[in-house]
Amino acid sequence: MLLDYDGTLAPIVRVPGEAAIPRSTKDLLRRLSRTPDCRIAVVSGRALKDLSARVGIKGIVYVGNHGFEIRGPKIRFKSPVSLRYRKTLDEIKAKLKKRLGPIKGTLIEDKGFSLSVHYRLADKKGKAAVKNEFYDTLFPYLFKKDVRTTSGKMILEVRPPVSWNKGKVVLWLLGQRSDIIQDKRGKVLPLYIGDDTTDEDAFESLKDRGITIFVGRPGKTKARFYLKDTSEVARFLRDILENITQGARWRKKR
Repeated sequence: MLLDYDGTLAPIVRVPGEAAIPRSTKDLLRRLSRTPDCRIAVVSGRALKDLSARVGIKGIVYVGNHGFEIRGPKIRFKSPVSLRYRKTLDEIKAKLKKRLGPIKGTLIEDKGFSLSVHYRLADKKGKAAVKNEFYDTLFPYLFKKDVRTTSGKMILEVRPPVSWNKGKVVLWLLGQRSDIIQDKRGKVLPLYIGDDTTDEDAFESLKDRGITIFVGRPGKTKARFYLKDTSEVARFLRDILENITQGARWRKKR
């Protein structure tokens, strides 16, 4: 079970730092993680330290920074970042602060491996200005392939110039960490739930081998199914837990 955080487990809020997973949802995840037939990974664009602190459940896999940081049972991964890239990121950060500073409602978040520009609080004119200033600032770096950029729900991101995303991370977990993801019989059904454009890579990677669920209004997505919001995600997780529990009881009676 591979789950995004913002917009999937935690409702989207105006200020990113205030996004919190409901206590009832956290309890469901904790109980699911203790069942023998379920393994859980939370896959997010948030920094690993921030993500693990917000979820706060032991024994599950945390994937931060879109896969540049991974931690869980028997697994530790942190992508090396060159001094040249870090210097470039600091340079971009300084330029963005200068250019976006006058625009109200913007926030620049330094996540170590990447930069995120949040602009949900900006007005309509400000939102357009943020995009213009962002891409105008990043153009020379993109031209030289020093960085990559991605976008999501009211967020623009600067990432390392490598082809690494949630889709590739999911396949890596399934292929390289079978001792974590697969059961003793070697059988596994991947289930991925996400709500943002960055989750589309995971939907694409799992289209022929798992269950993919988009959170939000049905529309253009590579996912096969959808849930309306985080409350429906919680209800879905509850249904899974109940089925696993009932299945275990049935096997025991047999």
